Amino acid sequence: MKKIKCPQCSGPSLWDESNESRPFCSSRCKLIDLGAWASEEYNIPASPSVDDYDDQPSLDGGITGSPFTSTMH
Repeated sequence: MKKIKCPQCSGPSLWDESNESRPFCSSRCKLIDLGAWASEEYNIPASPSVDDYDDQPSLDGGITGSPFTSTMH
């Protein structure tokens, strides 16, 4: 059985089918990592594409594909 470094706490983690949390050492580390993704602490860098800035009007009067959300006051 191979031991690796847990990506969350850097502690030892068992890389084996018996470790349901792999590559993490525990379900706690797995949930901490999931929470970081959910709260957008992590991101995948990407360049904006032309499709992100589509100028076609939508049915609600906003701009489709706009990175901004409309708000009702």
